[in-house]
Amino acid sequence: MSGIGVSMGRMTHSVTTSAAGWAAFRAAAPDFAAAVEDRFRRYRHHVLATVRRDGSPRVTGIEADFREGELWLGMMPNSRKALDLRRDPRFALHANPGPGSDMAEGDARVSGRAVEVTDPAALAAYATQAEVPPGPFHLFRAEVTEAVRTTVEGEQLVITVWRPGAPLRTIRRGNDDSPPHEGDREPSDD
Repeated sequence: MSGIGVSMGRMTHSVTTSAAGWAAFRAAAPDFAAAVEDRFRRYRHHVLATVRRDGSPRVTGIEADFREGELWLGMMPNSRKALDLRRDPRFALHANPGPGSDMAEGDARVSGRAVEVTDPAALAAYATQAEVPPGPFHLFRAEVTEAVRTTVEGEQLVITVWRPGAPLRTIRRGNDDSPPHEGDREPSDD
């Protein structure tokens, strides 16, 4: 696979938060990125949140694709979510929770900016590789500003968070009124 270049589409919203492509995320936190990617790969359909013109959220289904070390979001031509991302590139992508309610597979979410691919050769290369049906489509490459994975360990929620340029954080929260704490272990009573 080769040749999916990226050029910026129309973007009128200025965002200053640092972001990283999926490959940079994997380089910075390889085990965590692999766990998040694995969670997304388990199911085909996920939930994408974008920002509507009036500033309210829009939540829609989407198929996320990992290819050439990047996270790609493909959409039908002129879909509302594509138009949202062209106007304001901020998004959140939540992994399909799967069946049941036990969270055995954990939960994953990625937030960031969507960079539109507009180069015809790059779109054609992606369409061939991903077996996209003939016709126009929108393609965005995800730049990650935050990745979160939530798991259950015993009676605790374990929330692991990665942001570009920051160390991996683990936050543990019990099922009582004690405050959450950071770190790999429960605080001692010493």
